[in-house]
Amino acid sequence: MNSVTLSRKLVAEFLGTALLLAVVVGSGIMAQNLSAGNTAIALLANTIATGAGLIALILMFGPLSGAHFNPAVSLIDVLQKNLTLPVFALYLVVQILGAFAGVAAAHWMFELPSFFASTHVRTGIAQWWSEGIATFGLIAVIISTSRSRPGVTPFAVAAYITAAYWFTSSTSFANPAVTLARAASDTFAGIRPADSLGFIAAQCSGAVLAYLVFNWLYPLPTSPAQESAES
Repeated sequence: MNSVTLSRKLVAEFLGTALLLAVVVGSGIMAQNLSAGNTAIALLANTIATGAGLIALILMFGPLSGAHFNPAVSLIDVLQKNLTLPVFALYLVVQILGAFAGVAAAHWMFELPSFFASTHVRTGIAQWWSEGIATFGLIAVIISTSRSRPGVTPFAVAAYITAAYWFTSSTSFANPAVTLARAASDTFAGIRPADSLGFIAAQCSGAVLAYLVFNWLYPLPTSPAQESAES
């Protein structure tokens, strides 16, 4: 898969992000419909579906695009010099488009309008802090496992997100594209559009901080050329 073309990478990011949002929003709608008003049961169902979906999607698209599905993850790849800025810009576009496509797909499955603005209030210092922590942990898991045991990364990411649904007051969006798209869904998974900016700022801050800390904790191996230059 070393010769994957850019077009295939972009299609993989679009489809992966779309399917992720279909899982998150669709399972949220189903959970709300079946839980008889029990929010804990609805959140548990939404959590299990999201974690399981993440494993499948990362395994499916990881060899093609890296399975980012998340502008924060792509940004860290730029900082690690694995992604150029022009390609990052393209990833960002297809991730956002894919996220909205996934929301529409979920709505259609439940006979809802394609998009309708959420009224679910998610704001305040506690929730912003939660999003910073959630994204910090996500990037920490990705960097640490990809550099130590890359084969477990899909499972570690899904396990962390599953846990973060429950230990954060924000239920761990940890993804700017997901945040924007969920603002267009007035369902269990929604977020009021006015609250999106605070979430996204916290997510980006948490991602960059995690990069600085875990890039130091898990330094990349020094190449022979670098070693000879330093000696």
